[in-house]
Amino acid sequence: MHDFFAEHPLLLAPMAGVTDEAFRALCREQGASLAYTEMVSAKGLSFANEKTRHLLRLAPGEDLVAVQLFGHEPAVMAEQAAWIEHTMGDTLAYLDINMGCPARKIVTKGDGSALMCDPALAASIVSAVRDAVNHPVTVKFRRGFKIGEETAPEFARRMEAAGACAVTVHGRFSEQLYRGSADWDVIAKVKRSVAIPVVGNGDVRCGADAVALREKTGCDAIMIGRGAEGNPWVFAQVKAALAGEEEPALPSVAERLAMARRHAHLLAEREGRNIVRMRKHAMWYMTGLPRAATARGKINACVTPEDFDKVFDDLLAFAAAHDSAHNPASSAFVNKEAN
Repeated sequence: MHDFFAEHPLLLAPMAGVTDEAFRALCREQGASLAYTEMVSAKGLSFANEKTRHLLRLAPGEDLVAVQLFGHEPAVMAEQAAWIEHTMGDTLAYLDINMGCPARKIVTKGDGSALMCDPALAASIVSAVRDAVNHPVTVKFRRGFKIGEETAPEFARRMEAAGACAVTVHGRFSEQLYRGSADWDVIAKVKRSVAIPVVGNGDVRCGADAVALREKTGCDAIMIGRGAEGNPWVFAQVKAALAGEEEPALPSVAERLAMARRHAHLLAEREGRNIVRMRKHAMWYMTGLPRAATARGKINACVTPEDFDKVFDDLLAFAAAHDSAHNPASSAFVNKEAN
């Protein structure tokens, strides 16, 4: 897969409740080479659960996507991986197995990062899925499970031996959740430990971060997760930085609110008028904006696209008035951007 990642070096991470069709479309437009679906439960698919199958729908114009499965039963994982491959055909880039999610509700069932505690079972899952499909199989995991017990390099070798075509490493221990900082040294160690491609993940929030991660680790591709929340523009900035080009300017208030508005309407087109799930996205888009704290209470009551539009309109009007009071020349720019 070295050639694949040479052509697709910038990935949007799989995030439950976040990487919906609308968000993937916006991130791809901004420069993400490839996006993952939200992580998909193999057990849910085995029950023909429509809510689970819904996660596999493609965004408009999305011609290629990676799918991440989670579970701990090799036979179920293999069966559902084969079903995904048959269903998605050429739009499937590869299948990824989640062995890094630290969420309690996932780990307590033996899924996600819990598999790092049982390398033999993890390897059997990879082998079973690899034998069941023709597409590449990759694995995403963490620095280790328990804080202070770094097992990623050895775990990566085990996954490679089991048939994984590439691995993604997040530089935190599972017990850290998302606290503290990601350790990029472990990504470099994994890179030196295996012959397959290694994707680096953790704490990439701007172009400079991506350049530093690549230089420090030699990773074959970079995956961005939380750094893209409310900030699809991070992909344009990282893409430019990795190419040695000048990064685009940070988005204005009007541009941020316009993207949030577009996100809400794209979501409504795909999922109907009840877009409660847009609330968290809206919060992220508004982070740091004038009067954002006041707007959060209103966002928590939003349901329809029009509800969100009203909040965005109020924020834009306040920003224009605020800028006009401090810099009369800037208000025309804010209003022009909004049109």
